Amino acid sequence: MSESPESSQASTETAVAQPPKRKPLRKPSKPDAVLAAAVDAARSAVEQIAGDSEVGAHLGVSPEAERLVTHRFSANVPGYAGWQWFATLARVPRGKDATVCELGLLPSEDSLLAPDWVPWSDRVRPEDADQADAPITEPIVPDTVSAADTQAAEDDAEPKTPGGESPVA
Repeated sequence: MSESPESSQASTETAVAQPPKRKPLRKPSKPDAVLAAAVDAARSAVEQIAGDSEVGAHLGVSPEAERLVTHRFSANVPGYAGWQWFATLARVPRGKDATVCELGLLPSEDSLLAPDWVPWSDRVRPEDADQADAPITEPIVPDTVSAADTQAAEDDAEPKTPGGESPVA
């Protein structure tokens, strides 16, 4: 039995359409030795966006991927208790120089954080809406208005003729 050209072409297309299976990326268990030793490079990079006094002690280094690590430093920034500066460093294969990829300030587990945002419709209670809809029964008049201020406002409201006199009706 011979196979028709259409059926052999269809079987070839299905084999090509499936992408090759890749091995899943695995996070390394220990950081790259060259990058782990680059604490001074990470600190100086963080000090470029923060003041020297705002970068505290080195808290540690953690591997992110092969030849990619993140150094963490305590943040001595007022209002940011428990936050940490970070610098992510990388290097090329067989390279000895660390390259700064990313810098920033992140909260840790014991950081002071703002509360979660709550939509307006969930924040307003029914009694708040009733007070907002209530009509104002008394006019709001500032206490510091004098008779002279009132007369000056009335004078400014009257239309003037080019000669400076009020028009006669």
